[in-house]
Amino acid sequence: MVTVAQPHSPAAVPARRVPAVRHLGPNWYACVMGTAVVGGAGAALPGHIPGLRAVCTAFWALSLALLAALLVARSLHWYHHRDQARAHLLDPAAAPFYGCLSMALLAVGGGALTVGRDWIGTSAAVALDAVLFTAGTAVGLAAAVAVPYLMAVRHRVEPGQASPVWLLPLVAPMVSAAVGPLLVPHLPPGQPRETLLLACVALFGVSLLATLVTLPVIFGRLLTGGPLPLALTPSLFLVLGPLGQSTTAVGQFADVAPGVVPAPYAEGFGVLAVLYGVPVTGFALMWLCLATAHVVRARREGMGFSMTWWSFTFPVGTCVTGAEALARHTELVVYDGLTVVLYAVLVTAWSVAAVHTTRGLFSGALLAGPRPVPGAPRPVTARTT
Repeated sequence: MVTVAQPHSPAAVPARRVPAVRHLGPNWYACVMGTAVVGGAGAALPGHIPGLRAVCTAFWALSLALLAALLVARSLHWYHHRDQARAHLLDPAAAPFYGCLSMALLAVGGGALTVGRDWIGTSAAVALDAVLFTAGTAVGLAAAVAVPYLMAVRHRVEPGQASPVWLLPLVAPMVSAAVGPLLVPHLPPGQPRETLLLACVALFGVSLLATLVTLPVIFGRLLTGGPLPLALTPSLFLVLGPLGQSTTAVGQFADVAPGVVPAPYAEGFGVLAVLYGVPVTGFALMWLCLATAHVVRARREGMGFSMTWWSFTFPVGTCVTGAEALARHTELVVYDGLTVVLYAVLVTAWSVAAVHTTRGLFSGALLAGPRPVPGAPRPVTARTT
């Protein structure tokens, strides 16, 4: 006899098995990114503060634990709640967050070589970074192509719905470009090293050019469409991501290029690190002031905590590492000072976001169904023609 499961049975409705993860979206990887960058950015601060490196390593270890937990939780989400997972892909407000998975993998992998090696050893750190860098780069490139494709073909997006969130899948290859050079010295000399370095330069180009064609749309929406909805206002800080990360990347290219590429190109990377990094950092500081003004306004109008507050962490952290790169290549004290100031902002932002996230988890509010956001992009819309 064949028994057919009834519609109300657990076998017929696997989504009921793990209800806690039904609304666990890809945006949760921002917690991993924000935590990892606190450790990675702090390791290169100027001066010597006793115990700082141990604290940074602890942040990296926490980010590794968070990544492992989220990978398991998101796997359960896809297995038990495929309808919701597909809805995220068809939602123009949620689909771009799939770029966060890539950046989480890359941030933790890069942190393994910068600070994690102190606890797990260099060999294990290299192996871990190699795995996470490969996986993160593959996921990032897939997201950089798939998400814009879905937005063009399946989503119905209007000009007034432009959001800095659109940058998330486009920034992922830039994170690969910034952390990839850390692996270059651990490859055999010759073509393996040069190939990886130039591959990172290619990833830099992928992200930079995609960002340059997208950012004007976002800036134009901000100037002509008015302020973003309150809950989305923190996402303005996401614009800092490609700016700070690209400055970090060119600095990393200059660090590893000598002996890897011919002398003229190695010197060129050193020039690029300064001639590119200085003006881009200037624009990043302008945008930081603009975004802060919008957030202060939104806060006065009643903006409460949401997961978008994690936008205050990783993008600011990339500006910290970018300022560190400029300090190395210009030897100017002003960039050392900028690094310290931005890192203080990063730690403060992480502390606030972490406390509110912990409270939301224990109360269950953050894992409940999403509430409609006035003026936010309409979810799960598709073109019919």
